[in-house]
Amino acid sequence: MTAEPSPAPRRALITGATAGIGAAFADRLAAEGWDLVLVARDRASLDATAAELADRHGREVEPLPADLSTDDGCARVEQRLAEGSPVELLVNNAGISLNTSFLRSAVGDEARLLRLNVLAVLRLTHAALGPMVERGRGTVINVSSVAGFGPVMPGSTYSASKAWVTNFSESIAASVAPLGVRVMALCPGYTRTGYHERAGIDMSRTPAWMWLRADEVVDEALRDLRKGKVVSVPTWKYKLAVAGLRHAPRRLLRGAFRDTRGGAGRADG
Repeated sequence: MTAEPSPAPRRALITGATAGIGAAFADRLAAEGWDLVLVARDRASLDATAAELADRHGREVEPLPADLSTDDGCARVEQRLAEGSPVELLVNNAGISLNTSFLRSAVGDEARLLRLNVLAVLRLTHAALGPMVERGRGTVINVSSVAGFGPVMPGSTYSASKAWVTNFSESIAASVAPLGVRVMALCPGYTRTGYHERAGIDMSRTPAWMWLRADEVVDEALRDLRKGKVVSVPTWKYKLAVAGLRHAPRRLLRGAFRDTRGGAGRADG
């Protein structure tokens, strides 16, 4: 009797993969038997992360250095999604925030935020969906934020960029679901990832109970994905927060939040 060939390993591509939620996705998926393509700007950190995961989990881990705020960086990842071993799961996690009021920030910095938080998500989702639809299966998880449900960061364009990610994901999900492909927006609240520190944002006054761990965000994201949800908001406390942001009168929200932003900084993986 001829032995049946073993099934091909599943492969995920994760952006912003060397820290925070991206790193937590990489570790969890490798532990569950996925091969990985990891994307980040810093080649040294990327190589170290890839080697560590390959050694720990015995999976194939491919580092792909790229700055997704540039056309060349996006093109490199688009090419990888279109060629080579198929990618069954794309996690768009890389993102940036500016610790600067819109009135003080440079137009170039604001444009870079939009290129990374919005245009890169659009481009990579588009590049991934073609092959996924052709195969009749595949999943895209776009990491958004609770901030996208309301103007919780007055003077910042970050919330607006995340509102776009959530709306975009919901819209595309409706169009590809009949074709066997899933798209989900993941909207965490404050998560201990080093993100705020890298952006130079002082979070010392944020109560401890509001913080999430990256691994619990990934837990809930994968659980919600299995349940067929299109928008995942981890933990009951942030589900309540989102309900408030969606239904509270806008004048109350405007009174509750103030523009306290100062200098600028990057926060992508």
